[in-house]
Amino acid sequence: MKEPNRILFISQEIYPYLAEETPTRLLNRQLPEYFQSHGYETRTFMPKFGDINERRNQLHEVIRLSGMNLIISESDHPLLIKVASIQQARIQIYFIDNDDLFHRRKGVVDANGEEYADNDDRVIFFARGSIETVKKLRWTPNIILCSGWMSALAPLYLKKAYNNEPFFAHSKIVLMLDNEEYTKPFGTKFAEKLRIDGISNTDVRSIAGFPVGYEELMRLAVPRRVYTLSQIKYVADRVKWLWDNRELIGGLKWVEEPSVLRFFFGRLKEIGHWQEELVSKFKEDFGDSL
Repeated sequence: MKEPNRILFISQEIYPYLAEETPTRLLNRQLPEYFQSHGYETRTFMPKFGDINERRNQLHEVIRLSGMNLIISESDHPLLIKVASIQQARIQIYFIDNDDLFHRRKGVVDANGEEYADNDDRVIFFARGSIETVKKLRWTPNIILCSGWMSALAPLYLKKAYNNEPFFAHSKIVLMLDNEEYTKPFGTKFAEKLRIDGISNTDVRSIAGFPVGYEELMRLAVPRRVYTLSQIKYVADRVKWLWDNRELIGGLKWVEEPSVLRFFFGRLKEIGHWQEELVSKFKEDFGDSL
């Protein structure tokens, strides 16, 4: 019997555990729900931020998965794994927790709206903690989808430090970009902090000794010979523009719908003239840069 496809979601934020219903948080909930309802096996990980109410959301620690120490900058950080379920969606969420890095602090900014100085340590801990927990589960994903900048180191670790692990040998990795960025660059020692066995000087030479902003962090997740930094910034900028102007996007209607293979041979036509309006707005904002 053929095993079902398996998708691992490593997400920075998921609704309803973080109360504000943003598009990204909602999508990070809906994707596992959709795939699981279509016969896929899924596992979903997110950080256990301090503003996640454990009692209301019925989180409980999984003792057999907890207890590992992750070393960052010669400091030991105990890894705690907690789990909860979104009953309506029938999906289970694994939370990566640590008393110092996550449990006692809300989100990625403090009460004054300032980004935490050790967000770089938190990014490293979340990525490594998620991967190590999947290993402990002895669960082999076909696809790994990373959402949010806090998950951006997972592709680097998976392709370099864990590339010989049988659990991830054939996994395909997807990095989902959004418009949630951080503004305070990570410190100049970030390259040293993230290194573990399998991560070479060559792998991090582009950031060694430099402050690491959002674009540089995203760049680590993408193979160097695939895209340049300017191309990534271009795509992210245009995706954000589409979202900001989403009210201009209308819809399509079937004008010819075959009884079989309709998505291959059917014909669609736009409703109204929204395409011309969208192109006009694009040219107004960007000129002839298509």
